[in-house]
Amino acid sequence: MNESLPVVSVRAAAGPVKSVVLVLHGGAEQSRAPVPPWKLAYLRMVPIAAAIHRDGREHGVEVRLLRNRVYGWNGEGQDALADARWALDRIREDHPGVRIVLVGHSMGGRVGLRVADDPAVVAVAALAPWTPEGEPVDAVAGRSVLIAHGTQDHMTDPAGSYSFALRAEPVATRVVRYEIDREGHAMLRRAGVWTRLVREFTREFTREFTRDAVADRPPAAAETKPDAERLRIPV
Repeated sequence: MNESLPVVSVRAAAGPVKSVVLVLHGGAEQSRAPVPPWKLAYLRMVPIAAAIHRDGREHGVEVRLLRNRVYGWNGEGQDALADARWALDRIREDHPGVRIVLVGHSMGGRVGLRVADDPAVVAVAALAPWTPEGEPVDAVAGRSVLIAHGTQDHMTDPAGSYSFALRAEPVATRVVRYEIDREGHAMLRRAGVWTRLVREFTREFTREFTRDAVADRPPAAAETKPDAERLRIPV
């Protein structure tokens, strides 16, 4: 295990912190290489973290972008999972009792779905998540889950995230899954769509809204769809 600590970039709330969004980057199945700040998998999440912060900073939302010690999942994912749990511990130390929302891409999506069992976590957004066959769903019990996957993703299998969503539904509070047309793994062709979905999802769990105010937001509106449609919503 790398002896260095993970790195967290913090975007502060404008005033008292009411909730924290922890953003998790992607990686590789096998790699012990360190993650420099110019790594594309990390840079890919910088604009998403910035968009969440712009949308929520005046409402007490702090955003933390985690940079892992090493780039790979490496077998049981112990390094990546340990880094995420370390970051969650730091949030609790700094802001006891706040709600936490997780946002992860690719391997980061898998990490988020695994560490969602942290008692402070209320929701997790997994973008193009790496969810191999048999990926456990126990950690999302009692949590709200958003999954978004590009229909042309050749790095992580959209069928895998659909299978995960089906298995997670009985234990999660809510699972909503979007299929983003003409989009691949890098989230670049239709970047605005990914950002909008994440922004609306995090907004729902980091602000206090009346039910009417929430109802027209994409994840909340999807609650009313039949099961088969709610897990394959085209965008």
